[in-house]
Amino acid sequence: MPEDSILDDQNASIPRVAMLGGTFDPVHLGHLRSAVELGEALGLDAVHMIPVHVPPHRQAPGVSAEHRLAMLEAGIGTTPGLVADDREVRRSGHSYSIDTLTSLREEWGDQARLVMAVGYDAFLGLPGWHQRERLLSIAHIVVIDRPDHDAPLEPALAALIEGREVSTVEALMAAPAGNLLRLRLPSRMAIAATEVRRRLQRGCSVRYLIPEAVERYIDIHGLYREPGAGVQGLSE
Repeated sequence: MPEDSILDDQNASIPRVAMLGGTFDPVHLGHLRSAVELGEALGLDAVHMIPVHVPPHRQAPGVSAEHRLAMLEAGIGTTPGLVADDREVRRSGHSYSIDTLTSLREEWGDQARLVMAVGYDAFLGLPGWHQRERLLSIAHIVVIDRPDHDAPLEPALAALIEGREVSTVEALMAAPAGNLLRLRLPSRMAIAATEVRRRLQRGCSVRYLIPEAVERYIDIHGLYREPGAGVQGLSE
């Protein structure tokens, strides 16, 4: 067998895994479609969608981590490659990405291609993250880019990623960790969880913004809705 074929077979057997964290308050179709397209673009074996328990850089969500995990499980359903991961929900204290990545690295092994996928706004805040210097020693970073953001990076962020940026998936996956790729996903669904919550609070329809299973869960458990608000849900 030619040497190139042997290397191709070896690389094909190495797991490719991504961590996609967030509050998922609630999970919506933009989150789920992005996870599917991320998996397709990077050839991933699994996308671990991980609800944050206690976010270190923002106010804690008003809905419990257990409810947010249950909504994520309902939204994912049987979608291949997507995993509703409860490891941060089970952890006490702040949910630091470095701890989650370390846990995933231990689970998937030293040679796995481990990716932390972040939105552009989170990427800009990377210099303020806990143990930021260690992140790229454990995983790659994939920035889910937005076409309206091409301004020069702040010096601290530019220094942090200097020499690490690659332009192709093949270059990203050449090593287990340490690279950064900017990736524009095809759909770029402009759905904001803030607006979904507002609509739910007012009793307005969220049809086609969140999965029906998530809407049903919210209705059953009375989440987000203000007392006395009308409900325009699945019975419309």
